[in-house]
Amino acid sequence: MRLNKPALYAAATTATLALVLTACGGSAAGGSGGTWDKNATVNIGSLYEPQNLDNTAGGGQGVTEALNGNVYEGLFRLTDDGKVDKLLAKDYTTSADGLTYTFTLRSGVKFHSGRELTSADVKYSLQKVLADDSQSARKSNLEVVKDIATPDAHTVKVTLSQRSISFVYNLSYVWIINSQAKNLKTSEDGTGPYTLGKWTRGSALSLNRFAGYWGEAAANKQVVFHYFKDATALNNALLTNAVDVVTSEQSPDALDQFKSNQSYRVNDGNSTTKLLLAFNDKAKPFTDVKVRQAVSAAIDDKKLLESVWGGYGKLIGSMVPPTDPWYEDLTKVNAHDVTKARKLLAEAGYAKGFSFTLDTPNYDPHPTAATFIKAQLAKVGITVRINTITPDEWYTKVYKNHDFTATLQEHVNDRDLVWYGNPDFYWGYDNKQVTKWVTEAEEATTTARQTELLKKVNRQTAEDAASDWLYLYPQIVVASTKLSGYPLNGLNSQFYAYDIKKKD
Repeated sequence: MRLNKPALYAAATTATLALVLTACGGSAAGGSGGTWDKNATVNIGSLYEPQNLDNTAGGGQGVTEALNGNVYEGLFRLTDDGKVDKLLAKDYTTSADGLTYTFTLRSGVKFHSGRELTSADVKYSLQKVLADDSQSARKSNLEVVKDIATPDAHTVKVTLSQRSISFVYNLSYVWIINSQAKNLKTSEDGTGPYTLGKWTRGSALSLNRFAGYWGEAAANKQVVFHYFKDATALNNALLTNAVDVVTSEQSPDALDQFKSNQSYRVNDGNSTTKLLLAFNDKAKPFTDVKVRQAVSAAIDDKKLLESVWGGYGKLIGSMVPPTDPWYEDLTKVNAHDVTKARKLLAEAGYAKGFSFTLDTPNYDPHPTAATFIKAQLAKVGITVRINTITPDEWYTKVYKNHDFTATLQEHVNDRDLVWYGNPDFYWGYDNKQVTKWVTEAEEATTTARQTELLKKVNRQTAEDAASDWLYLYPQIVVASTKLSGYPLNGLNSQFYAYDIKKKD
């Protein structure tokens, strides 16, 4: 899991306009027709600057957006429509018991430093994710790795402690890094279609086409990620042609100026980012399922979504977005019902309400959502004290130390329902049956069985109000009509830039 935020990492450390809305999925068709400039510089506008350049060291959403797939590659790649393709792995086999995976690496792949990729680099990269100090999004998922062998330079043999149906999918999160590389927080040595150009903190990060790339060359010569502190400044940059595309529009009020201008295209894609009111299920009063259900019922999610996003985004009754295979519409579970909320509070022994502190990240939309939640809960006698903290404070206080009663946070990744099967995760949800289902789902021999079990997890966590899933973010990419080939969906914050074409 990774949390969507300017400074958090990924997994909880890490944490969103053209007269017609383009359909979801695939790449944008804007800019089709005419000739395109193979030596163009594509300027990308973003609110998410990396904290550092290492995705195992708290680099945040920004490092995934800029470097994943562009500078660094994995054995596998998660496509914009959620499929898993082979990338640096030319092929692989699985043993009959499902415990041993043998990967054959592509030949002729070179790191940006010029060194050839070997199996030792894959082993190093996996060990880096699994290291004690790793903040990788998929560290706990990959802890099933028991042994990594490198019988020759192009073969990697991974043995698991137990069957893991998601193993290959989880490998799409692992960047393959030169085992001899140093200073990875400020430099890089990947195998991707771009090399790191210049990173000016607080301003921009440039990527240059890598002449020695093993695959198809990037469609543009250079991309520059320009970083802005707020959505207004970002939109102004797009209007003045300082940037060509905005990776994730965060100001729905600004959309009309782009939708009415034929120089721009507004793309409404699929997001996997959920805004959560996460309870500490091990801290009173949220140890009581009725209290969690009452709080969830007291908050009008539809009104919150409308106030923040206008007509964009979706209500979501669980941790599972519609793009996950085990999705089920559970918005009617713990739906907004003030009368029911008061009844549940009384049954839990809080007829007169209670008070709690809500730890709230200091960047949008959290302060707005916190204020809304405070007003909603006051109607049922619950007093909310808002404690605004920085992303780094959130990581230490909430994620690492579990020192909180309730918090707001964005969870970016798809397929992250499984975190409710881990009682040691920061929100402390502990349902033995759910943990058993999650374990069985991961050890399933077919995707049908995995889906069946995770649907049970989905419904049980919703009925238990393990968290309050406030809404699913929209994924609005706004671009000049001169561009084509940019990603439309917000899967895990990645933004592949190598297919972007820019008209002459």
